[in-house]
Amino acid sequence: MAPKLYPLIAISLLFLLPFSTPDLASDRAALLALRAAVGGRTLLWNVNQQSPCFWSGVECDSSSMVTALHLPADGLTGDLPTGILGNLTQLRTLSLRFNTLTGQVPSDLALCTNLRNVYLQGNKFSGQIPESLFSLSYLVRLNLASNIFSGEVPLAFNNLTRLRTLYLENNQLTGSIPTDLNIPKLQQFNISNNQLNGTIPKSLQAFTTASFLGTSLCGKPLQFCTEAINLPPSVPPPDNGGQSNGNNGTNIDNGTKKKLSGVAIAGIVIGSVIGFILIALLLSLLWRRIHHKRGSKSVDTYKHPNTELLAVEKSLAEAEICGYSNGYSVTTIAATTMAGGGKGGAAEASTKKLVFFGNSSKVFDLEDLLRASAEVLGRGTFGTAYKAALEMGTVVTVKRLRDVNVSAKEFKEKMEAVGAMDHENLVPVRAYYYSNDEKLLIHDYMPMGSLSALLHGNKGAGRTPLNWQTRSTIALGAARGLEYLHSHGPTVTHGNIKSSNILLAQSYEAKLSDFGLAHLVGPSSMPNRVAGYRAPEVTEPKRVSHKADVYSFGVLLLELLTGKAPTQSLLNEEGFDLPRWIQSIVREEWSSEVFDLELQRDLTMEEDMVKLLQLAIDCTSQYPDSRPSMTEVRAQIEELVRSAGPKGQVPESPDSSSR
Repeated sequence: MAPKLYPLIAISLLFLLPFSTPDLASDRAALLALRAAVGGRTLLWNVNQQSPCFWSGVECDSSSMVTALHLPADGLTGDLPTGILGNLTQLRTLSLRFNTLTGQVPSDLALCTNLRNVYLQGNKFSGQIPESLFSLSYLVRLNLASNIFSGEVPLAFNNLTRLRTLYLENNQLTGSIPTDLNIPKLQQFNISNNQLNGTIPKSLQAFTTASFLGTSLCGKPLQFCTEAINLPPSVPPPDNGGQSNGNNGTNIDNGTKKKLSGVAIAGIVIGSVIGFILIALLLSLLWRRIHHKRGSKSVDTYKHPNTELLAVEKSLAEAEICGYSNGYSVTTIAATTMAGGGKGGAAEASTKKLVFFGNSSKVFDLEDLLRASAEVLGRGTFGTAYKAALEMGTVVTVKRLRDVNVSAKEFKEKMEAVGAMDHENLVPVRAYYYSNDEKLLIHDYMPMGSLSALLHGNKGAGRTPLNWQTRSTIALGAARGLEYLHSHGPTVTHGNIKSSNILLAQSYEAKLSDFGLAHLVGPSSMPNRVAGYRAPEVTEPKRVSHKADVYSFGVLLLELLTGKAPTQSLLNEEGFDLPRWIQSIVREEWSSEVFDLELQRDLTMEEDMVKLLQLAIDCTSQYPDSRPSMTEVRAQIEELVRSAGPKGQVPESPDSSSR
C-alpha cells in the first residue's frame, strides 16, 4: 500500500468511529428504558458494563449491536411504551413470551426492519393485531398466541412473504378470515379458540383440523359449509288455508288449540301447588329430625381445643409455602396442640404413645413432644410441619398429617414400610403417633431447609448463588434417594416429588422427605398447585408408578436448571407449564436461554448443563415408556458430577443397607 494512502485511511477512520458509538449507546439506553418501564422480577443487568452485550438475554453481532433479546417468563408486567424497541434497529429476534405484559404492541416496532422472529405469546397484549408488523418484510416466525387481541384477521398478512410460522390461537379475533389470504411460505399455522366464522380460505386448507379448533369456521379440513335458507322477518309465513305445519303436519283447529292450552296451564298450576306442599312437608320433617338430634346430644359435645393452631393453619392456607420456608414467626403450642386434639383430648393422649422405628433412640416420649415449643415451618401437600424444640435440647420435625382416613392397622403397616426405608438420601423418620383424630410423623430436622426455599426464597442482596456444582450434587443425591425407593419393587414409589420435599443437610446433601405418604391420603390432598410436577397420566395419588416419579423428577431437574417454579402459573393468569416451555425453546435451538441467571455467570460447564437439560426432557416425556429408569437417570447425573467435580471425583454412593 502506498505511504500516501495512510493519512487518508486514518482520516476516514476518524470520521467513521463517532458514527458507531451513538448506535451502541442508543441500544444500551433502549434496554435500560425497557428495564425501567416493565415491572416484575428485576433484570439482573450489570449497568456498570458499558456494553449491553454481556447482559443476560442480550445477544450482539460482531459490531456490538443488539441482535436478539430473549426475556421469556421473567415476570415482566405493565405496558411496553412506544419509543424503546424501535431504537434497537439491528434487532432480529424478540422473545418476550410467557410474561404478563399488557396494552398494545408498540407501533415503533416497525423501525426494527431486520426482525426475523417475534415471540409475544402468553401475555395480555390487547387491541387489533398491530399494523407495524406488516412492514417487517424479513419476518419468518410470528407468535401472538394466548393474548387478548381482537378485531378481524388482517389481509395485510400477505405482505409477509417470508413468513413460515403464524400462531394466533387463544385470542378474541372476530369475523372471517379473508378469502384472499395467501402467505406462500407458511408451514406452521394455528388460529384455534377465536370467535371466527365463515369459510376457511383455500390457502389454509392444507393444515389439519387442530389449526382451527374452537371456532365456527367451516370448509376443508373441517365440515363442509352449508347455507341456511331463512325468510326475512318482513316476509309473512305462507298461507296454508288456516292450517299449520308446526306439529309434524297435523291439522289442529284453532279453537281446539286454545282449549288444550288452557288445560295445560291448569295442570301446570295444580302440579306446582302440589309440589310446593310436598317440599314444605319434607323440610318440616327434616327440621324436626335435626332438632331432635341436637336436643339428645350429651353434654360432652366435641370442641377442638387447638384454637391457636387452627388460626395458624388458616393463615397458612392462603400463604402456601409447601415446605420449609423463611418468614414465619415462632408459635409456642401448648400440650394439646399437636396431639390429643380430638375427642377426649389429653385424656386420650395419655393412653397413647409414640411408636419408634427400628433402632431409633427413644430419647423422648409423647409428653416431651407435647411440652415442646413449636415453630410453623410450612403447610405442605400432606399436612403442616413444625419444628419442635424439646426441653432436653433435641430438635425434630413433626408433621401433622391431614386427610388420612385409614384404619389403625393400615396406618401401622404403611408407617412400618416407611420406617424400614434406610438410606443416606432419605430424611430419617424416627416415630409416629396415631389416634382417631391425630396422626403425627416425627423425623430429623434439616436446618438448611428445602430446595424450594433455597431456589425461590431470598432473591435479594446477600444471597449466595447456587453454582453448577452445588445444583448437580443436589440432583445426584435426590436421584440416589429415589432410585433406592424404586429398588424395593414396582409398588414402592414416592408419589410427591417436588422441590419442597428435597431437604438439605449442612453440606447441601439432598434428602427426600414425605416418601410413602401418598398412599395414605385421599385425592383432596393433591391440589392443583402441585400439578406442575405431576405426570399427565396420574389421576389418582395412590396410583403413582415408577415412571410417574421419573416425570416429577424431570420437572425437578428443569427447576434446578432454570430457577423457575413449575407453579409459576400462580403468578401468571395465562398459565405456565415448565416442560412445555422448555421444549418450545429447545425446538428453536436456544438451549442456553433456559438456564438460570446464576448459572449463566459461568458457562464453562454449559455442555454438561445442556446434557442434564436433555435428560430432564427425556424424563418429562408425555409417554411413560419413553422415560428412562431412575437407575439410568442416576448413572447419567453421576457422570456429569464426576466431570464437574474437583479432580474428577464424585460423591461416594452410600451403602443402601446401613447409615
